[in-house]
Amino acid sequence: MDLLVPSTGLLFWMSLTFLVVLFILWKFGFPVIVKMVSERKAFIDDSLRKAHEANEKLANIQKESESILQEAREKQASILKEAANTRDAIVEKAQDKAREEGARLISDAKIEIDNEKQAAISDIRKQVATLSVEIAEKILRENLGNDKAQMDLIDRMLDDVSSAENK
Repeated sequence: MDLLVPSTGLLFWMSLTFLVVLFILWKFGFPVIVKMVSERKAFIDDSLRKAHEANEKLANIQKESESILQEAREKQASILKEAANTRDAIVEKAQDKAREEGARLISDAKIEIDNEKQAAISDIRKQVATLSVEIAEKILRENLGNDKAQMDLIDRMLDDVSSAENK
């Protein structure tokens, strides 16, 4: 029976040792553990907040790039419409002159129309090429994959915006 039931002295010393260890842990160990857990929780909360802010900034940058692309498309459409209107006005003016001056001026008017048409088309091509390069540049900036490239892109775009505001 002695193997199953400890003696009173052993039970006393085991209880006393347990209480001393519990007191030491309560006084010195648990506050340190609680403090470390609290610091870790604060660090994680701060990291989550920063990640959320970064996501919001990225969403704002994406919205800005979409609005810039839309604005470029609208400018391209207005330039093309203006060029078409100019071309139409030139053609109509040339036709009126051709009717008034007769058959002799018809050939001269056609040459002039062709020259101005080529100039307008050349101008449109140059403008479309410039706009296409700008759009491609914006799309490439938007599609950068790594965080460093994205941060570099953000810095450059902010610099572009601030320099544009300064002008």
